[in-house]
Amino acid sequence: MIRVFTSSAAATIVTLAMTLSGTVMAKGDLTRKPQALPDLVMGSEESDYSFSQKIYELETGQAYKLEIISSGQKEYALQAPDFFTSIYLRKVEAGGLEIKAVGLTELEFEDEGSAEIYFVPVKPGTYEFYANGLQNKGMVGKFVVK
Repeated sequence: MIRVFTSSAAATIVTLAMTLSGTVMAKGDLTRKPQALPDLVMGSEESDYSFSQKIYELETGQAYKLEIISSGQKEYALQAPDFFTSIYLRKVEAGGLEIKAVGLTELEFEDEGSAEIYFVPVKPGTYEFYANGLQNKGMVGKFVVK
């Protein structure tokens, strides 16, 4: 017999299993409003090849909101493959849309614009983010999850 669980049922089962095993270490409170992180702005008046933030320090189990903004000076494709697979993605808001998805691969901005991601880190570690193809221009940063 194959059983299919909704994502909320699966999350409840995992949480219950971890609680019973005594290995729950997350410090966040998911019943509270997500913590807004400083915006990540790609490109500035000083340099087309810049990030406004290079390091984000996060905690597992804490809900966050991150607004990613493209200055429109270049085409930017934000990637963070290891980070994106170590978070619970709640939703993405962009262009008047609310997008509910299981995961992210890339946020590509061809022009000026922004997107907000709502997520919960679930795995500690240090994860690189970068503008694809522009790493050698200095467009790299880190998510540090404790």
